[in-house]
Amino acid sequence: MTETLLIEGLTRRFGGHAALDGLDLRVDAGEVFVLLGGSGSGKTTLLRCIGGFETPDAGRIALEGVDITALPPHKRAVNTMFQSYALFPHMSVAENVGFGLRHAGVGKAEAARRVAALLKLVRLEEFGARRPAQLSGGQKQRVALARALARRPSLLLLDEPFSALDRNLREDTRVEFLRIQRALCIASILVTHDQEEALAMADRIGVMQAGQLAQVGTPEDVYERPASRFVAEFMGMANFLPAVVRERGRGTTLLRLADGNLPVRSTCAATLGSQVTLALRPERLALGGAGENRLEGIVDGVSYRGATLDVFVRFGTTALVVRHPLGNGAGVPGAGAAVTVSFAADAAIVLPD
Repeated sequence: MTETLLIEGLTRRFGGHAALDGLDLRVDAGEVFVLLGGSGSGKTTLLRCIGGFETPDAGRIALEGVDITALPPHKRAVNTMFQSYALFPHMSVAENVGFGLRHAGVGKAEAARRVAALLKLVRLEEFGARRPAQLSGGQKQRVALARALARRPSLLLLDEPFSALDRNLREDTRVEFLRIQRALCIASILVTHDQEEALAMADRIGVMQAGQLAQVGTPEDVYERPASRFVAEFMGMANFLPAVVRERGRGTTLLRLADGNLPVRSTCAATLGSQVTLALRPERLALGGAGENRLEGIVDGVSYRGATLDVFVRFGTTALVVRHPLGNGAGVPGAGAAVTVSFAADAAIVLPD
């Protein structure tokens, strides 16, 4: 794919703290790249450096092959959509969308044409004369998106854009954003704390840790094949068990769990004799079942989650959480019952200790 954004060795320090520490990143044309990370990991600082609102201490930012590291924000083909929307309350929807066009010197006729096309794209063509106070949260979000797209940027930056919306509206708005983004084929970087949002929206995910990218990959890669325990924990719930690699076979690795010397087969490669951590996602575990791996345990308790139950199973001094679907109507053994937990070899994620 054609490269839109290339970042090399980007560093930004605040006093003795490196908010960004030699970070490298590439974003391709038309790609939705999602930055995921905890507070203080450097996500917002990275966006501000790309947008021109922070000056890096070292490194280079290139947009479509042009070095923009030292350019001010208004000279970059980059637009930012903020969490607060930042709409002008005294302006109509159409005036808000066209605000940047007027300041860029776009003629009235061309500006009116672009505004009309964008309002149609975000399905607000009947709302052009309204003020922001007359709109719902989702409609305000779409106005802010249309305004960010009006100047036809090469790159769109979105900082927690859906966090102010309720759950159902947030999901609907994500779908709308992806429809618009795909229609325009514009490269986008979206910052979020929400793992579910990242998995649902990203072409690729970058997980940030201490000013660096701990892992970059497709949603499936980052969730199913995390590079470290930090990434595995950050991407969702997981059970973590210490283990030792005992055998290496063709396509499988045999582990011995530290608790009970129980054997587990995995498709992940690891060095013979090494101490590792076995990560198991709760939804990849089954009560009963016919997986290659089977562990015998006792039910400690059950937690109702709506569509699923979290079943806590203990073996030895170790407890596992099994996420059991309720759709099949099957009953779940109560506390104290003996159960078998099974899982496939490809569900056993082996992480360096």
